[in-house]
Amino acid sequence: MSLRLDPWGHFAIEEYSKLFEQFGISPIDALIEKLPQEHYMFKRRIVFGHRDFDKWLSMLKKGEKVAVLTGFMPSGHTHLGHLILIEELRYLQSIGAHVKMAVADAEAYAVRRLPRDKTIEYGLEYIAHAIAWGLDPEKTEFYFQTAQEKEYYRLIQMFSRKITMAEMEAIYGEISPAKIIASLTQASDILHLQLDKYGGYKHVLVPVGADQDPHIRLTRDIADRFEHELGLKRPFSIYHKFIRGLDGKKMSSSKPDYAIFLLDDERTIRKKIMNALTGGRPTAEEQRRLGGDPSNCTVYELYMYLLYRNDKELLELYSDCRNGRILCGQCKRNAYELLIRVIKEHREKFESIYDPKYLKQYVVIPDF
Repeated sequence: MSLRLDPWGHFAIEEYSKLFEQFGISPIDALIEKLPQEHYMFKRRIVFGHRDFDKWLSMLKKGEKVAVLTGFMPSGHTHLGHLILIEELRYLQSIGAHVKMAVADAEAYAVRRLPRDKTIEYGLEYIAHAIAWGLDPEKTEFYFQTAQEKEYYRLIQMFSRKITMAEMEAIYGEISPAKIIASLTQASDILHLQLDKYGGYKHVLVPVGADQDPHIRLTRDIADRFEHELGLKRPFSIYHKFIRGLDGKKMSSSKPDYAIFLLDDERTIRKKIMNALTGGRPTAEEQRRLGGDPSNCTVYELYMYLLYRNDKELLELYSDCRNGRILCGQCKRNAYELLIRVIKEHREKFESIYDPKYLKQYVVIPDF
């Protein structure tokens, strides 16, 4: 069955291996040993695929100017799914890449139909969370799409000349005018760093969730068509798996009961975790006798994606679950206690940062 990737959808991807066969994404496996520093997200194949990441790593090793560009749609409060991408940015910055982070407020207004004031509010929240999690604000560029300069917007107009409606439909399926503009704007997000005005970074890596690959494919095609006119080069990309919502589907701001937000209070987080879908058996007796299935457990994913950085601890938990040595209730309570510690520490930093007067030194805040 053919897979369709919808960058505006709310559905989890069930079989990541199909992306290798159907879309030409390459497995990350062969590149793990080439990383300048080890990172658990690569070892555990949370970052599972790429397009030409080996070439980007080679440029980094040679000391050439390399950059990372990714963005966040400010359609709701920041949740753990966003934190996974922020951790990728923190890591890539630590190995020497220049990081630029877009707030896709134009897209949120047009496609998600959010009020302008909300797109700004959520966007500033994302930036504050990114800094609190460890991105160095002195070495990171942040921007809102609607506060960019004319050269950025000129690219959107130019790109529209060399792409057809048939191509857009082949990549995205049924598509509206708002989504067409959003797609071309994302191409400008990814490629504008290559212009001299924005630093002349010809080696741009884009870390994204796998559902965003349509934007990457469109942008690589556009870069090819503007190589001679504008000197644009194909961007590189890496893809991470989604941490699932607590209902087993894609974690999304639009389903607040199943997402863990970084501003949730302790009582709310506990309630969400205790109600989470697991891979456990219907009864404690069956769990002890038959064991559980961590691969179908949203709580186990909390440990794998965030709570256990030590592989030995994670393997022990996996074994305890499979062999019935731990019941879901205890596993959930342990996860809650660990997560609360992480969120408390993070929130203290966030609260000292989340102030427009502080953030305006790092980002131009659009007028409402």
